Amino acid sequence: MGFRESFERGLAKQLARPSGRRGALTGMLLNRRNEQLITEAIAALDLKPGAVAADIGFGGGTGLGKLLERVGQSGTVHGVEISDAMLARATRKYAWAIDAGTLELHETSMSQLPLDDASVNGAITVNTIYFIEDLKRAFTEVAGVLAPGGRFVIGMADPDVMASMPVTQHGFTVRPVDDVIEALRAGHLELVDHRRCGSGWRSAHLLVSTPMA
Repeated sequence: MGFRESFERGLAKQLARPSGRRGALTGMLLNRRNEQLITEAIAALDLKPGAVAADIGFGGGTGLGKLLERVGQSGTVHGVEISDAMLARATRKYAWAIDAGTLELHETSMSQLPLDDASVNGAITVNTIYFIEDLKRAFTEVAGVLAPGGRFVIGMADPDVMASMPVTQHGFTVRPVDDVIEALRAGHLELVDHRRCGSGWRSAHLLVSTPMA
């Protein structure tokens, strides 16, 4: 294995599950690269103060802060993450919110959410679905915890753009947007909006869904 391939494999592994000393740098990278997409995903939730929200696969944690601002002191934010490094980072950064009871962190995946049925008003997941093997199972889990009328917003890079990046050849599953939409339907979630984030053919996708009646 050459240096370039070794580097790409290492980077892909960190993007999927940040760990060790490199995990801190990965968290900073994720915050910077995903900030606009996270901001627009949260706006699409249309949350009110006092709402219950979730950031699934929160990575560097910038979405947690934005959600805490949106729901206010009377709301609750659940942060779901599989990376020990990102959980530790969020625990340090948002200790004040954890102490206040407005933020709860969970070490788990989208497929095993430790949340009450119909308890969440809005949930986002940004640039995580490439690492989920069974989208139907994961989306069914999300549908179960969403309150009636709640929203689930997926932020994802354009598949053509992703497929052109060498790093995505190592452990990523890059799916066409239509396949993701079909998985939402199979998971009992109805697509209510599909918008683009950014400009030009490289712009990312936001898929806004709500539980089927």
